[in-house]
Amino acid sequence: MTVNRRYVSPRRQEQARQTRRAILDAAAKLFVDPGYAATPLTAVAAEAGVAVQTVYAVFGNKRQLLSDLVDVTLAGDDEPVALPDRAFVAEIRALTGLRAKLARFARHLTETHARQVHVMLALAGAATADADAAAIWRKNLEERRRGMLMFAADLAATGEVRVSAGRAADALWLAQDIRNYDWLVVQQGWSAEQFQQWYVDSVAAVLGAPDLNAS
Repeated sequence: MTVNRRYVSPRRQEQARQTRRAILDAAAKLFVDPGYAATPLTAVAAEAGVAVQTVYAVFGNKRQLLSDLVDVTLAGDDEPVALPDRAFVAEIRALTGLRAKLARFARHLTETHARQVHVMLALAGAATADADAAAIWRKNLEERRRGMLMFAADLAATGEVRVSAGRAADALWLAQDIRNYDWLVVQQGWSAEQFQQWYVDSVAAVLGAPDLNAS
């Protein structure tokens, strides 16, 4: 029996990736200024240099475009690799001390924030008035919380954490908020190194303190 295999052209795959990237880049620009609500998909298409039908074909709708933009901006690429499976996570797990783990995460966090600060602040602003943006913002918050619960468990294994898992996750979740980076680095002019040191010192101080509310 002859099996017909579908031929997939590497050239077409690359063209599709380039088209997707161009649309995401256009959205990253326009969703920040003039803003998500003020940007129709026709404007995104024009900025990307494609037909609006192409935008719909690739992303389906405006909400999905925003969701994918947030995911790609956070990850730094469009590769199908979940964050827990990324190299920096393995590097953190291989370290032994609390401050060493926090320092490696702080470097990753700073790189990520530098890439996503404008998009995430635009999303936060859009979430106050747009239901789709609000849903994506809530999803991001929930995913960050789950991530910090896993990070808290890894840090607890060092034996240096003196607070409950919940309190540790709360501190980690708050310290990584994009608005901290925006205020300290973007607005106040801190260097990446200063921000990383602030993160490590702040989180280590909370995690290493007695948990007076623990039962």
